[in-house]
Amino acid sequence: MILQHCIQPMRQLHLFELLVKKLTQFWVVIWVGGSYWYLFGKPSPFSLESVRPPGPREFDQKKRDKVIKQGFNLDKVPQNLDVIVIGSGIGGLTAGATLAKAGKRVLVLEQHDQAGGCCHTYIEKGFEFDVGLHYIGQVHENSLLRIAFDQISEGQLEFQELNQHFDTIQIGLGDEKREYTILSGKTEMEAHLLKQFPDDTEAIKTFFKIMKVSAKKTHYLATLKLIPQWVSLFLLKSGIGNLVTPVFRLSGTCATDYVNTLTSNKDLHVIFSYLFYGVPPKDSSVLINALLIHHYKRGAYYPKGGASEIAFHIIRTIQKYGGNCLVRAPVTQILVNEKGAAYGVKVKKGQEEVEVHAPVVVSNCGIFNTLQKLLPPEIKVKPDIQERLNMMRHGRGSFLVFSGFDGTQEELGLESTNFWSFKNNDMDKSMEDFFALSKEEAPDNIPMMFITMPSAKDPEAKIRHPGKSCMTILTMVNYEWFEEWKDTTVRKRGDEYYNYKMRFANNLFDWACTLFPKIRDKLVFQDVATPLTNMHYLGAQRGAMYSAEHNLDRFHAEAVARNRCNTPVKNLYISGQDVFSCGIAGALHGGLLCASAVLDHIVYIDLLLLKKKLKRRKAKEMAQLAKKKLQ
Repeated sequence: MILQHCIQPMRQLHLFELLVKKLTQFWVVIWVGGSYWYLFGKPSPFSLESVRPPGPREFDQKKRDKVIKQGFNLDKVPQNLDVIVIGSGIGGLTAGATLAKAGKRVLVLEQHDQAGGCCHTYIEKGFEFDVGLHYIGQVHENSLLRIAFDQISEGQLEFQELNQHFDTIQIGLGDEKREYTILSGKTEMEAHLLKQFPDDTEAIKTFFKIMKVSAKKTHYLATLKLIPQWVSLFLLKSGIGNLVTPVFRLSGTCATDYVNTLTSNKDLHVIFSYLFYGVPPKDSSVLINALLIHHYKRGAYYPKGGASEIAFHIIRTIQKYGGNCLVRAPVTQILVNEKGAAYGVKVKKGQEEVEVHAPVVVSNCGIFNTLQKLLPPEIKVKPDIQERLNMMRHGRGSFLVFSGFDGTQEELGLESTNFWSFKNNDMDKSMEDFFALSKEEAPDNIPMMFITMPSAKDPEAKIRHPGKSCMTILTMVNYEWFEEWKDTTVRKRGDEYYNYKMRFANNLFDWACTLFPKIRDKLVFQDVATPLTNMHYLGAQRGAMYSAEHNLDRFHAEAVARNRCNTPVKNLYISGQDVFSCGIAGALHGGLLCASAVLDHIVYIDLLLLKKKLKRRKAKEMAQLAKKKLQ
């Protein structure tokens, strides 16, 4: 009797353990199967077959305008839309083209009269100027970025590699000016820097190790945005993430603090942070600064035919799959239904507003424009929207001087190399002092500038604009210095505004003439863009071409995990620079991350699998070539 009483519970316990084991196996199978389906179970939007050899360059401006300047009209809106993309910058176009290739019918809406965002160019008085794309890295053969460009343009983009000496950095003025040069090359970049700073060998070697980590491990940061947020936060808060990779710790490490541990050489401090995006080193991430330099290690490139080639070819991809891109289509509101889900947009057409509907809305016009301006009043005040906005700060405004010259690059001494000029080697202090100046003091105390010569970078510029050269000078400014004219109309802002902006422009141009003395007498055209100009033409909030500020707080790993493409509004997604990082490559990755979120499928895996196929194909071609040589 006692034995039976003992056996019965034991049998029940055994049955319970068996049940738990079976249930565990069941859920493991479900989890593994679900993970496999999420990662590999959906068709890839990318393929080898979609890439064709580049066709002849289209020089006919009328034919180009039919693609990049197609005006908004309801009869041009494709039927049965799946996705509306607000903004035709590279982030919006990348998301749009990827979704189009995945079978979605996409409409891109652009408020300007030309598509492309910071990738567009404009022609004035026979001169062609790039607006935001000055050079790009990581587009060498079979790089992930190059494969992405090839897929979204169907192989039609071609890139011209610039001189190996792609950047010159000048520190100081007059007799105290020091000049350093940056070379591309897997080993040449580091070796050349070591020659210029022979007393700082260990500092340079350590920084290049950080560059290597930033290049090889940054995908972990992107992964934080792709896996469920609770998983990301668990990995970070538990410390597991830091055991896996140092990238999470480095992304939240202050650049100034870190380089101070490497060297006391202030000139070298500038080199480590010279690719300036409006945030002084004391407020920036050492990982991001290292990543920007590493971006050009395998070469600096410029699109053949100019920056507008990018928009031209990506839009044609979107059109090929049943979508379209329409300009002069300012979105005034994102439509949200009673269940809190986005279902379309309102577009201003003349004096009226028309509605365009789609089950998914992607915004590439920046997080502030999206959540502060375009959402209905009752939605934008919600706590979860405000919490998301509070994660970001407004970026610095950009100020650009576009100058056109009569004369070839050889006659004027211009080159494809970019120039970064700093008045002293204390970037933290000089930037802090400058941005603290009054409106009246600022124009005469500009601490840095960047000079690029697009006509010297594109070999076809000589064909399109023979005998002409152009230069773009860029610096960062406070929006507040120009804010008093925010309610005036572009090109009609009055003499006071013109005289004020020309104080900046004249000082920058005079400084540029010390580097290129032949340009002064050959200047025949000059145009100036202030933060207000960038707001009008680019839709850039407060004129910040790099969108939300790329400060250190933004790149702490937990902030990276929370700042994802999904928004508190169902079916509304964010793309572009505010998702990951600034620049053309950063915005493109923002577009890929956004497409992954919309499709609920990690498209990076498709790109990596494609990369392996291309590598095998290349190896096979090389083997066949070697075999022919032996014969």
